[in-house]
Amino acid sequence: LSSSHSSRKGTAMSNPKYVCTTSEGKFTVEVFLDKMPITASNWINLAETGFYNGIKFHRVIPDFMLQFGCPNTKTGKGHPGTGGPNGGTTFTNLVDKKEYKRDSGGNIPDEFAAKLSNEVGTLSMANTGRPNSGGSQFFINTKHNSFLDFFDRSTPSKHPVFGKVSAGWDVIKKIESLGSRGGDLKKEVTMISIAKA
Repeated sequence: LSSSHSSRKGTAMSNPKYVCTTSEGKFTVEVFLDKMPITASNWINLAETGFYNGIKFHRVIPDFMLQFGCPNTKTGKGHPGTGGPNGGTTFTNLVDKKEYKRDSGGNIPDEFAAKLSNEVGTLSMANTGRPNSGGSQFFINTKHNSFLDFFDRSTPSKHPVFGKVSAGWDVIKKIESLGSRGGDLKKEVTMISIAKA
């Protein structure tokens, strides 16, 4: 463990927090590195390398969720909601230091390590519904969407939670208000930057 992510005997590891600056304001997220090290490390790698900068929220449904992370919304290439990191790129698990290689589609392995429910304010991995199909896209739950939990058998959906909004809920609600039942936004919302808090 590196000194920034180590824990002393008897004390819990402190999870990293990141400030997300959008065209509608700032919010802060805590990333659950302690419980979801692979998924959290992937997200941290993308955030710290500037991958998310300039990407737009592409699907926002009030009383459901805000979806983000598709590079096609920045490049204009491909359909929004279908993009991800470049295939074959790598990131390091910040807990055990193991290197992971994203598959040819830019996807990471599913991580069903902690039974964290898709509660209000949580960050959860988006995927195609197929195993190991998450990459850079994630969503912020604006209601408790337990049917999306990987351990809820009422639907085939399996979306692992890897973080939560810890400040700036007013900005989340503002972005949510710009959405629609079909997911289209009334106004573009862009991620300007994500920086460690």
